[in-house]
Amino acid sequence: MVNAQHIKAVPGRKTDAKDAEWIADLLQHGLLRGSYIPETFQRELRELTRYRASLIQDRVRMVNRLQKTLEDTNIKLGDVVSDIMGQSARDMLEALLAGQTDPTRLAKLARGRMKAKHAQLEEALVGTLKPHHTFLLSEQLAQIDSLEEAITRVSLEITRRMHAQEPAQEGRSGAAVEEDLTEAPQGQALDEPIQQQGRDALTWKQAVELLDTIPGINARVAEGILAEIGIDMSRFPSAKHLASWAGMCPGNHESAGKRLSGKARKGSPWLRKLLLEAAHGATHRKDSYLRALYWRIAARRGNKQALFAVAHAILGIIYYVLSRKTGYEDLGENHFDERERQAVQKRLVRRLEKLGYQVSLEAAPPAA
Repeated sequence: MVNAQHIKAVPGRKTDAKDAEWIADLLQHGLLRGSYIPETFQRELRELTRYRASLIQDRVRMVNRLQKTLEDTNIKLGDVVSDIMGQSARDMLEALLAGQTDPTRLAKLARGRMKAKHAQLEEALVGTLKPHHTFLLSEQLAQIDSLEEAITRVSLEITRRMHAQEPAQEGRSGAAVEEDLTEAPQGQALDEPIQQQGRDALTWKQAVELLDTIPGINARVAEGILAEIGIDMSRFPSAKHLASWAGMCPGNHESAGKRLSGKARKGSPWLRKLLLEAAHGATHRKDSYLRALYWRIAARRGNKQALFAVAHAILGIIYYVLSRKTGYEDLGENHFDERERQAVQKRLVRRLEKLGYQVSLEAAPPAA
């Protein structure tokens, strides 16, 4: 099986028979490369993780429908609580369905930090709950509970399969692994000797634990990413090849020496969604390299381009984490400033001089 994009631009081969002959001719001349087809276990794992993602999307849609029904009753609970399906909000909804309409008594059901919003809850819980609203809310809560139970069952099945799977067989030599690991992406340290990193095969459970060390990635996201790319990185010559296969790198469209569109190629939408979700979480991690990378690019290219760049960086980190079989070690938020110390000094001094200051730099004594 080959990539159709490699042969679809050939003119004059518009029937199935001629197309088959042309593909066979190209294959005889060594002009085709085989597509990446995962093993049976990984394909089954993909189906499970993608089904779980669909269930999570369905739950989000149902929560939005629940919120719309509450808005129709003029109950503004979502304006006060951050999670309308949290424990405090759920208790209030159950009380509403049980016939309790007193805002003061409903607000007293708040727990933890929500107790400090007692006055706001009283105002938000004033509304008109009609019989059909009660029916809709009951049905929607029941469907949300059913979806949550299904998500839990699928997650347990994914975890069970990953824990029961034997280590993957890696067919490459230590020299081949060493050749691919000559350049690491920003944010990945080289603590373990390369000669020892390719010795033992990873299990799926170990791979999930390694990816969990990367900012923005939890166990669920790690399981989804591994189901899409696998745990054996020897099939990809480098991290750049992995990013190209996943469609997470800039496009290459140049004509007459002029660079045209840099739009990324199409890749797995499931993998891209997981990487962007991880990138969004990583940008909220304080004192991290990925957060510094995000703001560095967002200042020039905008938020969307910066988030995509962070997702691309995370995919590169995943490649080296799985290849070296070692956890992620962050370079810190000041990595770029340390790397460009002289340029940063000159730029800041120049800005202060333009404001009318006379600047002299003196190194601070080392911290005790």
